[in-house]
Amino acid sequence: MRMLVVVAATILGLDLVTKILAVAYVKPGRPVQVIGDVVTLTMLRNPGAAFSMATGMTWLLTLVAIGVVIGVIKIGRTMRSPWWALGLGLVLGGALGNLIDRLFRSPGPLQGHVVDFVSVGWWPVFNVADSAIVCGAVLLVALTLFGFNPDGTRGDAAAEDETDNEAEA
Repeated sequence: MRMLVVVAATILGLDLVTKILAVAYVKPGRPVQVIGDVVTLTMLRNPGAAFSMATGMTWLLTLVAIGVVIGVIKIGRTMRSPWWALGLGLVLGGALGNLIDRLFRSPGPLQGHVVDFVSVGWWPVFNVADSAIVCGAVLLVALTLFGFNPDGTRGDAAAEDETDNEAEA
């Protein structure tokens, strides 16, 4: 649980600091080039989810984020795997970062727009929280597919493969 909290707090801190800096220094409609036209800092206030989907459902996205936070904390209490702690910490930190925007940014509570500012090529504009959520989710899916359980044990598929291999030998 300690690792999960440290990862989540680190991601949350990075997300908050980078959003504060982006709001202060990146003006809407005036992107800042970082690596030519490929990587730019572009100020965008996103009322929706990823890729600006569900823009009229900001209140619902806020409630979903609260549910994710509660779910991650519940899973984290029984977890023994450092890899699951990393994945869940990334998801928790990112969810909290975007949740804070939805709760405290304009136009108001449960309707706040998320600050997005990183633009890479043709990919939609995103922020540190979004990156953490995606990376954490990819890690959790990989762990699940390879049979690693949150409690630190290997899943049934992995155990069956090992049993089959031992039986053949």
